[in-house]
This record gives sequence, structure tokens and C-alpha cells, in this order.
Amino acid sequence: VILRWWKISCRNKFCESGPGECKESLEDFLGDSSLQIQIAIVFGAQVLEHVRNLCQGNYDLLERLPVPLILYIISFLELEDIARLSQVSRRYNMICNGNAVWEKIVEKLCDTITPEMKERGQEMGWKQFFFTNRLQLQLRRKSQKQ
Repeated sequence: VILRWWKISCRNKFCESGPGECKESLEDFLGDSSLQIQIAIVFGAQVLEHVRNLCQGNYDLLERLPVPLILYIISFLELEDIARLSQVSRRYNMICNGNAVWEKIVEKLCDTITPEMKERGQEMGWKQFFFTNRLQLQLRRKSQKQ
């Protein structure tokens, strides 16, 4: 763990001071409560907890994936799998229920998307647009059979 800092001051006595640096091994960092307190004060408790988890080897790579990569992976999933993925975490819930995912789903399932459809999808949200149109299509098919 490397912590670097700079002193910024209008006072002349700090004018010549250069940056400071503290380097510790992962094990030493976990045992150094004063350094951990400094990190918590400057960066906050969440950052400190994240650094501790990294030092202990506890990190979730799935949560660290960039959104474009997650969207690419989601593009290969079935609707049921997307619904399950949305239950993994708050982050995945927001991504799976977001307009970007549902716009891609609509584009994948529709032969053509007219400008009116695109405008309607953006107005009402692509997920609602998808389920509204799917329900209407199923009702039309059912009435045609009868």
C-alpha cells in the first residue's frame, strides 16, 4: 500500500516541502491502525474498507466490471437470466433495468424500429415499451385465433 501526499499552504515555511510517501506491505498496512485512520479521515470509511478487503484478498471482480462489458455480456442472456442477474446487487439491478439493456433487447427482437417506436421507447422507457408491446402482440394473436 502506497500513500502519497502533498502539503499545500500559503505559509512560507511549507514552501520548500516536497511530497511525502509511505509504503507498507499488505500485512504491515493491516496492522498499522494510525495509517488506516489517516486514510479514513482523508478518503472516507468506504475507501478504507475497500483497501482492507484488497489487502486481505477479498474483492468481487464481478462488481468491478465496466458497464460496457456488462452490457455486452447481458446481450447474450435470455430474459429470465437477465431477471436473475438483476437480483445479484443494486448495481446489477440498475443496469439490468436500465434503458440501455432494454433498448438492445427491443432492437434484437424487432425486425425494424421506426423513428416513432424509438421516440416512444425513449419517452416511456424501453423496458415498459417492450412489455407493453409484447402484451399487445399476445392479445392480438389470441383474438385472431378466436
